[in-house]
Amino acid sequence: MRSATRDGDADSNSASRAYAWIAFALVIGLMLSDYLSRQVINAIFPFLKADWALSDAQLGSLVSIVALVVGVLTFPVSLLADRVGRVRAATVMAFVWCAATIACGLAGNFMSLFIARALVGLGEAGYGSAGGAILTHVFPRRLHATVMGAFLAAALFGSVLGVVLGGVIASRFGWQAAFFIVGAAGLVLASIFPFAVREPPRSATSPAAVPIRVVVRELFRSSTANCTYAASGFMMFVQASVVAWMPSYLNRFHGLDPAESAVRAGVLMLAAGIGMALGGILVDRLSVDRPANRLRIPAWYALVSSVILLVAFLMPPGPWQFTAIAIGLLAGAGFAGPAGAVVADVTPLAIRATVFATLTLANNLLGLAPGPFLTGAVADAAGLDIAMRVVPAMGVVAAILFFVASRRYATCGVSTGVSHLS
Repeated sequence: MRSATRDGDADSNSASRAYAWIAFALVIGLMLSDYLSRQVINAIFPFLKADWALSDAQLGSLVSIVALVVGVLTFPVSLLADRVGRVRAATVMAFVWCAATIACGLAGNFMSLFIARALVGLGEAGYGSAGGAILTHVFPRRLHATVMGAFLAAALFGSVLGVVLGGVIASRFGWQAAFFIVGAAGLVLASIFPFAVREPPRSATSPAAVPIRVVVRELFRSSTANCTYAASGFMMFVQASVVAWMPSYLNRFHGLDPAESAVRAGVLMLAAGIGMALGGILVDRLSVDRPANRLRIPAWYALVSSVILLVAFLMPPGPWQFTAIAIGLLAGAGFAGPAGAVVADVTPLAIRATVFATLTLANNLLGLAPGPFLTGAVADAAGLDIAMRVVPAMGVVAAILFFVASRRYATCGVSTGVSHLS
């Protein structure tokens, strides 16, 4: 992952402009495939519940297992990609998650589907690091923010497409076909990828590896970083739970068929994506003279979002409730960019890639993995409507942690701790 964090690597790159954009298109294409494979399951919940009589906890676990595997394996898979080559690693990863997606369509019972979903997570575990490293190599430094922003946005659009296409395909051709089509499309891209994208050379000027014990010490030295890791994870709990269960909620309580439920859920995911982009811009503008606003404003995002979502799920089903849910998701999503900026500010530059991996780990293990499963478990015990009213409480916890983190952030400075790497 080291070259992914070196801003100057691409400045002397001799790759042509045409090649750079071909590589960009294929890297983005695989990111879309990644999140299509991950999120298509959400639209298929109603079909699985009807065919296999699965509990909501079982359905939620089919989402959570992917995030859990990604979270646990992000570090080792990314380190392996650094050593064997990012293009080769990305190609293998894509074949694994696409083949596993097809295997989901062949599953005959819950356990075989659960195992196939775990393999989807195995394939996706290191693609974010590998794909980002490839892009920062083929593009000059002045375009790094642009291409990385597009790379991350592809995850959002892949999620929306996964939910929408999954619902439409499953309604017309059966839920197995949704897995087959999404997996097969990814295999086509994975087959082209190693022939069209060149392996970035290893840099002879990369800094020496920092000892593991020093890395661990610096990752968790700052109380601001620790609180931000946790706050981000708990906000991911809210976002992941609402997004995962909205197709089922709309199907059960709004009386929509699975296809229409999937399309409506896609609209809500787009609202969250807009909030993520606009929320980050607002934080940047309001924290120029008041650095603590980088955490205080996300705290307000979390608190306001929690109140709106709670009120929304107390409302009777209908257009007004749907609108309130969209506003709640939009208001709460702006924490993601500021959280990444803050943990980068208060940790050493030399371990920045590892810091981002730690934030990803917190997002997965505190939010993306437990959120859908625990929401499903509460739904089994008390009903999905009650479960959705409980979920926003995690946003209140996140707000408190963001406020606590802000108390020391203003005096931390930027990239502190660099001198501690010894």
